[in-house]
Formats: sequence, structure tokens, C-alpha cells
Amino acid sequence: MTYLLFSACVALATYMQNLTGFAFSLILLGLVGSLQLASIADAANAATVLTLVNAAVYFKRQALTPQWRVMLPAMPSSLVGVLLGVWLLHWLSSNAVEGLRALLGASIIACALLLLRPGPPRTALSGPRAFAFVGALSGVLGGLFSSAGPPLVFHMYRQPLERQVVQHCLLLMFACNALLRLLLVVGSGEFSMQALRLTACAVPVVYLVNRLQHRFPSKLDRRATQYLVAALLLASGTMLLSSSLKFW
Repeated sequence: MTYLLFSACVALATYMQNLTGFAFSLILLGLVGSLQLASIADAANAATVLTLVNAAVYFKRQALTPQWRVMLPAMPSSLVGVLLGVWLLHWLSSNAVEGLRALLGASIIACALLLLRPGPPRTALSGPRAFAFVGALSGVLGGLFSSAGPPLVFHMYRQPLERQVVQHCLLLMFACNALLRLLLVVGSGEFSMQALRLTACAVPVVYLVNRLQHRFPSKLDRRATQYLVAALLLASGTMLLSSSLKFW
């Protein structure tokens, strides 16, 4: 039953990811944490592999069109942030498990609120320092939870860029973060058999959902999609945060 429920969570997270270009790991970890299907560390490790699978399947059928003026300042700082985030995950997993769950819940709620109040769009592209700073914050979240979304998503969707370009930048950044995170976790021997089993049962789900969405694309507009994702994030983040607070 655990693997069946996990696969259902993966299907929903993949569907939302393909609609928006982000939120895969946040939704997956929020649902898994709320339902207590696995530890956050195992779920994050599985999400790392699934992020790479999802990006590979997506870019196989989509021409890659990132905005390199955005990517080049943000990428190095984001990768450094991943290193810090993985270290924090190791420390918190050993010393403050419920604190880790509370931090994840708060991060998910913050992302939902940013979606609901994205702020006014910019008329000119932000400078390299702004992208480097946001990239670092996203990298820390990526290392902690394989969920680099909130800071980068908020910043990118305010830029004067086409929606598809923003989605490609986000997916490429998340994939690079996930690759580094995977190398660090596997290299340190922290990729457990449970995480491997979760990944194995979920990879076919990611592939199938991508194929179905390519054949039957959604007709929801951008704002309706954002409200749908925000509602799901708020629900899962609130459940996760409240369960952690009850423990204390």
C-alpha cells in the first residue's frame, strides 16, 4: 500500500510539474510527509532521481531554450547552496527530525503564498547579483529537500521573459541541482534501499504521466494552474507543519 500511495503522489506531482515547470519535489515531499509514507531524507533522495527523470523526458520532446543571461549568474551559487543544504539535511536528520519536518512544511507554505501573491512583473531583467543570491537560496532548499523551487520561481516569474523560457530555465536549474545532490548523497552512502525501492516504483509513473500529458495537454490557463498548485501546497504544508508542532 505504501508504494501504491507513493506512486499516486508521484503522478500528481509530475502532472503539476509539467503544468508549471516547478513544484514537483515540494508537492511530492509535502504529500509523502503528511501521509508519513517515508522519511523526509528517503523521499528527498527519491525525488532527486525523479527530478532528473522528469527533466530528461520533458526535454526529449521539447527544444531547450533557456535564458543564459539568467543561468550563468545563478548556476554556480546554486550548486554551492546544494552543498550546504545536503550538509544541513545530514545534521538535522540526525539531531532534529521533527524540526526538519516543520522546516519543510514552512517552506511549502511559503511557496504557496508566493504563488498566490507573485508581485508585480519587472520591466527589465534583474542584475547578475540578484540571480546569484536567489540561486544560492534555491540551492540550499534543493540540497535539503530536493525542492529548489520557492526563491527561484518567485524571482523568475517576475522577469520579462516568455513563460516557456522561464520553465526551461527552472527545469534545467533543478536538474543540475538534482544531479549534484545525487552524486553527493550516493558518494556519502546515504542513498538507502528504501529510497531505491521508492524510486524504482515511481520511474514508470513519471514516464507514463509525461506521455499522457504530451498526448492530452491541459487546457487550464496559467492563473488557474497557479491557484490549483497553491491550494495543494497549502494543504500538504499545513498538515506537515501541524503534525510537527503537535509532536513538540
